[in-house]
Formats: sequence, C-alpha cells, structure tokens
Amino acid sequence: MVGSKLRFGAFIAPFHPLRENPTLALERDIELVQHMDRLGYEEAWIGEHHSAGYELIASPELFIATVAERTRHIRLGTGVSSLPYHHPLMLADRINQLDHITRGRVMFGVGPGALPSDAFMMGIPVSAQRDRMDEALDVLVPLLRGEQVTRKTNWFELNEARLQMTPYSRPSVEICVASQVSPTGASAAGRHGAGLLSIGATQTGGFNALASNWAIAEDKARDAGKTMDRDGWRLVGPMHVAETREQARADVRFGLEDWLYYFREVAALPLAPQDGSDPVDALIASGMAVIGTPEDAIAQIERLQAQSGGFGAFLMMDHNWANWDAKRKSYELIARYVAPRFQGLNDNRDASLTWAAQNRPRFIGEAMAAVGARVAQHVQEKGTENIRPEILAAMGMDKKPAAE
Repeated sequence: MVGSKLRFGAFIAPFHPLRENPTLALERDIELVQHMDRLGYEEAWIGEHHSAGYELIASPELFIATVAERTRHIRLGTGVSSLPYHHPLMLADRINQLDHITRGRVMFGVGPGALPSDAFMMGIPVSAQRDRMDEALDVLVPLLRGEQVTRKTNWFELNEARLQMTPYSRPSVEICVASQVSPTGASAAGRHGAGLLSIGATQTGGFNALASNWAIAEDKARDAGKTMDRDGWRLVGPMHVAETREQARADVRFGLEDWLYYFREVAALPLAPQDGSDPVDALIASGMAVIGTPEDAIAQIERLQAQSGGFGAFLMMDHNWANWDAKRKSYELIARYVAPRFQGLNDNRDASLTWAAQNRPRFIGEAMAAVGARVAQHVQEKGTENIRPEILAAMGMDKKPAAE
C-alpha cells in the first residue's frame, strides 16, 4: 500500500543582509521558487515586512503574481499577510484576484504582524495587533467565500460588502493562520476550521507547544462546529544540507553570522550563544536547525512527527546561510533524498525490487529454458557450426552436424 505524502516547501521571509544588492536579492528569491517548482516542491510561502532592512518583500501578492507566471505547479501562499495593516475588503479582493489568475494555486496565510517597527510606523498599537487580526479574520473568511458582510469595528467598516467575483477555489482559497508559542493563532485557526502554520516549530518554545497548540485548535473547532485537518498543518524550521556534515558546516560560514545578527539586534530572539562558542554547534545541539546531511534532515522531520502527532507539510525556513550554488544544492538534495522518505515515492519500487529478487531463481530458470529451447531448435535445423562452444556447454550440448 502506498504511504501518505508529506508535502515539502519553503517559508520565504526572506532574509537578505545589507551588504547585498536588494534588486538582485529579490530576483534570486524568484529564481529560488522557480528552482523549487522544477524539483517538485509543493508549496512556497512569501512574507510581508516593511522595516528593518532584511526581510525585503513588502507585498507577497505582487511577488506571487510575478512568480506564478514563471512556474507551473507549485502552490504559492502569503506567509503571512499582516491583517492589521490592511482593510479586509481590499485584502480579500486582492487574494481573490490572485486565486483567479493563478487558477487556484494561491494560499492565504494570515497573522497579526511580526515586526513591532512595522506597526509603529502605521500608528498601530502592538497590544492591539492580535485583536485586530481576529476581527479581520472574522470577516475575511465569509468574504472569501463570496458572502455579504456588514461589520463595524474601531478600525474598519464594512457595509453590505461583497467581492465582485465568485471565488475560483471553492468554497474559498485555503486559509492558514500563523502560530508560534502563544495560543492566539491556534485559537483563531480552530474557530474557523483553518489551517495552522507553526512558524517556530523547531525552536524550543515552539517545539514544546506543538501538541498543545493543536489540541487548542481542535477544542476551539469543536466549540465552533468546525473540524481541524492535520493535512492543513504546516511546520517550519531551518535546514541546510550537503553531501557531508563537514561540507554543510563549511557552507553556512558564508552567511550564518549575518542571519544571527538580525535576530540578535532586531528580532531579539536568542537563537545562538553570546559567549563566543560555535553557533553552528549550538543550533544543531538545540534541535532548532539542521546543518548536516539528508539523513540529519530525515531525523529532524521524524522528531517533529513524533512531537506533533502528525502534520501535512514541512516548510524550510528559507535563509541565506550558504552561497547561492550551495543553497540550490541543498534544496536539490532534500528533494532527491529526504522528500521520498515521507512521500511513499519509492514504496512500489521497493516492493517491485524485493519481489523480483525473491523470484529470481524461478525467473532465471524460465529464461534459461526459453533460450535453451531456441538453441536446441537451431541445432536441430542448422547444426552447431555458428554457435559458440560455451553456449553449447551451458545448454549441455556438444558440437553436432546439422540434420541432413
């Protein structure tokens, strides 16, 4: 029986250090998604950020519209749209338009907004972001189903609002709510029966909260008369793989420190030691990151499966730890050697190989018998003049003249 198929993809914030040309950095993000599409990755999620200089994509919708024209199969999600930053009708209309022009390849990831500096520039109190996300999601879900909505809050108003176009995807585009450690995202996902996007799944707090957040989502879903589907649960974590662990460690020396600087100085997440010890060792030892081989990546995903109880997709937290060639190679190695282990791609091949090996004596015997019969027929008709002696010996025959 063919095994279940875990999907693979990337969560592309992105993270580009200030020493790079930003225009070329954006083009490389587009090329990455094209590369993933050719390799058979199922999903790419694109972030929204407006400050701090590293996470350069301001509009995931514009990026998705661009890359949709350069790819064929991969599904493309907003990872995530920051709901407090947008009037719900305007955002719903843009997502619905993308749903049509991508012929259903778009996914709608939502969250409250990750960078306090973004909210500050727009005069949005950080303390209000999660409440505003909930209020926006409450109207976005029916809007994206083509329903009419009237609602007034202290920051937006909808009067008999309805999208002009019926959704391309039915009942609507797939909606997924970002979650880290707090129960906010899990609760919102459960209320609407939406997917869950666990962005910090490999960080200690996020990893420890996986099972409890899923339980919270299921409880909220039951209260709302909805159901949660583990196939719609995405877990996110960083990886870089190479043919050997030594090569992987050497690769990430290229850009790891730039990435860590951003999280130490801007995002304020304690991802690496401050005592001068090797950050590569620390990231690996904590379980937060894979810097190693495809076998190490397989072990990490198995660890996440055991902790969570099962999920539908693993998304690599995209980074630029390695140079472009090594990064592309890492994505290729994961597609070639990691994804097949969790997608049942070789189940039938393995069964076929085992079956053929177990039955080899019978098959070889039948093949030899068939060849022997033809050789005997030839000898009977033409003699042995044109047949090599070793063939005759194998058939238990001697040189004989052709029949008169």
